[in-house]
Amino acid sequence: MAAAQLTSTCILPSFEGLRSSTSKASFTSVALSSPFRSSTLRSSRALVVKSATTVAPKYTSLKPLGDRVLVKIKAAEEKTVGGILLPSTAQTKPQGGEIVAVGEGRTIGDKKVEIGVKTGTPVVYSKYAGTEVEFNGSSHLILKEDDIVGILETDDVKDLKPLNDRVLIKVEEAEETTAGGLLLTPASKEKPSIGTVIAVGPGPLNEEGNRTGVPLSPGNTVLYSKFAGNDFKGADGSEYITLRASDVMAVLS
Repeated sequence: MAAAQLTSTCILPSFEGLRSSTSKASFTSVALSSPFRSSTLRSSRALVVKSATTVAPKYTSLKPLGDRVLVKIKAAEEKTVGGILLPSTAQTKPQGGEIVAVGEGRTIGDKKVEIGVKTGTPVVYSKYAGTEVEFNGSSHLILKEDDIVGILETDDVKDLKPLNDRVLIKVEEAEETTAGGLLLTPASKEKPSIGTVIAVGPGPLNEEGNRTGVPLSPGNTVLYSKFAGNDFKGADGSEYITLRASDVMAVLS
């Protein structure tokens, strides 16, 4: 009996901000008799799963409603900094893009609050936010304004301008050794939850539609929730995290 072995690769999405983190899981089939071998292989290659909603070409305009915005997703990096071509399985999952359309805003009490970001603004958004759509041949995301983490006009996350109640924190480096002097391997290092505030947003809106500010200032050393926020890596290799001010638990001094 002839045997065929099928191997499927499952790409897990990155949750480390602008960095790539891909994993592979292999599944091996049972032996198949030759009459079914070729048809099975053809079927496995034809299986494609798409999560985005495709907007038909006959629709030439997409107008977000309420406090939603339409973001054109930034293309994934195809090469490393050193110029090495990346396979599609290793390319960074984008978490940023450009605002291409905005809704009319929302009403809080008796006050109409317009969208605070304009078209053409480069933004970074929350990793779980929005609905992806294929529109005009490009990948877009429809999301609420509150899901926008901040404005980023450069390629370095240290220049991020947080929005709403978000704060940008430079993460304190993990300890390299134990209290007894033993060298820690990368896998055994505890994820830090202490860092320095780099920038703060204007604060959330209150019931009158006014910004209330954030009770933190750049330069504060803070202790924050270990499982909150979005992780990023700066151009110099430093670790950063953006999170809501409510996820900061204490100021250290």
